[in-house]
Amino acid sequence: MKRRTFLKNSLLFTGGLSLVGTQGFAINKNLKYISNRPEQSKRNFVSAAVDNKISEVKKAISNKELAWMFENCFPNTLDTTVTYSEENSKPDSFVITGDIHAMWLRDSTAQVWPYLPLVNEDEKLQKLFQGLINRQTKCVNIDSYANAFNIGADGSHWESDNTDMKPELHERKWEIDSLCYTVRLAYHYWKKTGDTSCFDSEWVDAMKAIVKTFKEQQRKENHGPYSFTRNTSKSTDTLPGNGYGNPINPVGLIVSSFRPSDDATILPFLIPSNYFAVISLKQMAELLDHLNIETKLTKSASNLAQEVETALEKYASSKHLDFGDTLAFEVDGFGNQMYMDDANIPSLISLPYLGAIDANSALYQNTRKFILSKSNPWFFEGKYANGVGGPHVGVNMIWPMSIIMRAMTSDNSEEIVDCLKTLIGTHAGTGFMHETFHKDDPKNFTRSWFAWANTLFGELILKIYNERPEILMNV
Repeated sequence: MKRRTFLKNSLLFTGGLSLVGTQGFAINKNLKYISNRPEQSKRNFVSAAVDNKISEVKKAISNKELAWMFENCFPNTLDTTVTYSEENSKPDSFVITGDIHAMWLRDSTAQVWPYLPLVNEDEKLQKLFQGLINRQTKCVNIDSYANAFNIGADGSHWESDNTDMKPELHERKWEIDSLCYTVRLAYHYWKKTGDTSCFDSEWVDAMKAIVKTFKEQQRKENHGPYSFTRNTSKSTDTLPGNGYGNPINPVGLIVSSFRPSDDATILPFLIPSNYFAVISLKQMAELLDHLNIETKLTKSASNLAQEVETALEKYASSKHLDFGDTLAFEVDGFGNQMYMDDANIPSLISLPYLGAIDANSALYQNTRKFILSKSNPWFFEGKYANGVGGPHVGVNMIWPMSIIMRAMTSDNSEEIVDCLKTLIGTHAGTGFMHETFHKDDPKNFTRSWFAWANTLFGELILKIYNERPEILMNV
């Protein structure tokens, strides 16, 4: 089944009168805000620290619907997507994306990310993080070019793709951000806990593979070992150029054949992902330096980060007709630039959230104004919402993730409140975030079980609770 392009029915268990919506899901007319979480015995993973935080934060939210949404969404990854086990006392965490039984490196990191502040309060939660670091290490060492993995050597309905598929892979789309998210998880877990127990020889091998893959995809001498085509009528699901993508001028940037939406890039130097690579390589180098191992790899990561950063300064932006110096979404090194943004993260608007750019810089502020305007071809304005979408689902479909990220990167309380009101008004009575919804009809949505969007919403509420608690009392 194609990822992220289908509709799923959702049912509410909140009492009152139910009506059937246009996509077949139940809309509750008299919401009573009864938790939509599975009963405790049926939850995949239980964290006392997370449950305690839910109770704490709910008390600070005056809007009952918003509090209900937080209770449903924040623990959704733990409740429904985690398979935890241990082998010879070594933790292993396999985290599916939701309604697809496969683990994306990107999604799995993002799904557990909001629980990281609580990791020192709950030994079980700490083991969950250790297990995911171990699992991602294993995945990268299986294939550093793959984006999504099976729990075992189970095969995939994508095994007919024209690329080097293995039975452990669910999908093999080369996306820079997949490897960046792996570094992000390991680095910030270490910074939060001081625990280095996961960083064994296998982990070091994975870091070597990441640097090697990034260098190969600078394509200074040749195309490198990766190519991909798929028998499909959808152009965004395959690569032109006999599977290598459109031409690039090797200027030091890294090719990303696909975007974090899993759509093919048009100009292969994806700017948000290259920014993400810079910060990830710096984090890798810092962690390796702390471990006092692999001096050569540490230097290689640092040098690569500097090279990509220098290339970004030269090729990533130019003067937009209306917005001044503005970041492009994709470039090719020949001088061609494509101006847009996509809701999936890393996006241009998300760069401060990832620690990759200064939110107060003129370059970012100009770019932000562009993204949230009609000049961005994937920004939609409708009866129910304004927000960013993307080619993956198509025109007029807004991603809640983009509204969440707009709030996450804003320092304006009014803008944050507007985002919250939009999210409250567009969950279609389900109490959960979705992949997308139609700008004029929130009942027309895709994916009723999309754990990343749910947990990201929970992260937003926690951020507001910690930084601007007055908003939660007045929204």
